[in-house]
Amino acid sequence: MSTCCLTTSYLAPVQYYCKLYSFDHVIIERHCNYIKQTYRNRCVIAAANGLMVLSLPIEKRDDPKQPTKDVRLSEHGNWRHLHWNAIVSAYNSTPFFEYYRDDFYPFFEKKIPFLFDFNEGLRALICELLSIESRVTFSECYQIDFSDEVADYRELIHPKKKISSDVHFSPAPYYQVFESRYGFQANLSIIDLLFNMGPESGIVLRDSIR
Repeated sequence: MSTCCLTTSYLAPVQYYCKLYSFDHVIIERHCNYIKQTYRNRCVIAAANGLMVLSLPIEKRDDPKQPTKDVRLSEHGNWRHLHWNAIVSAYNSTPFFEYYRDDFYPFFEKKIPFLFDFNEGLRALICELLSIESRVTFSECYQIDFSDEVADYRELIHPKKKISSDVHFSPAPYYQVFESRYGFQANLSIIDLLFNMGPESGIVLRDSIR
């Protein structure tokens, strides 16, 4: 059995789901300290005017070291409505958005207090839609290092890290609605792949694994 460790992520990029696709067992880290400007609370989608970053607002605490599992989503503002409208605007014309929209909409309608629970609900849904059957468990404590039997991607899959730093990932191109305007844009949120390619998304994940 092959095992890897990932952080929790909001509508994570294709690279992240390649790990879920290729590893038999995936450990999702719950106990690491929350870090800003990571995929824990942000995703990148392809909108009509170019790439768009969607960031989940979180409640601020005085303690700078807060376990990710304890991070609460902020109820200030109207971010659920704004995120959903951005997703609809970006993907309404894709081949499979209408097919999947009812699966995703409830996450932007109901209040889920914790970031980790919100992310993991979306991840479980996406794994089901993509027929990803890896066994997912959650960390029981924070480990700085793992044995050679566990591939640690917690810091490697990061908005500021180059794709080339992951020698096991080479993004396979696929159809994108705005490709004629911007060219193929690699490693966007998994919803970009899902809404554009539907049931063939698994083939793209497979072809993106080195």
